[in-house]
Amino acid sequence: MGPPTEDSGPDSTGPPDRQTLRLLERHLASDSLVTETVFEPDSYEPRLLRAVLDSGQYPESVTATRVDIRWFTTDDFSIHYLESRASDRWECRWDRHPNTHNTRLHFHEPPTGTDITDLEFSSLHPLDVYSTVFDAVERRIESLW
Repeated sequence: MGPPTEDSGPDSTGPPDRQTLRLLERHLASDSLVTETVFEPDSYEPRLLRAVLDSGQYPESVTATRVDIRWFTTDDFSIHYLESRASDRWECRWDRHPNTHNTRLHFHEPPTGTDITDLEFSSLHPLDVYSTVFDAVERRIESLW
């Protein structure tokens, strides 16, 4: 399951919103669950913001966790949560983008992200979306213990 990508068609998500990515990075950098943030390809022209999560918060069976964030000037976004294990992956994704499979705002259900359901948020402000997603991540961590 990969995130939506930028293209130039009429149903495009548009170019990356670098200002919003930088805003989210500042909040992630102060989040106790996050150990590292990285812009890809770099901080000058970010297209993706990766947050590496603290492995000490997870049982030993989870070998790595991260959240990949893409935010676009159209206020579309993709926030992909991924847990790696020795034998498999557990993942889900919150998306807002033009598509043919569901409403513009939807959720790719765990554990594989292949089942999709429509989604509603009370606010699409980036910090509200961030808060909603990280509340879900914290609930996921609690459920693993």
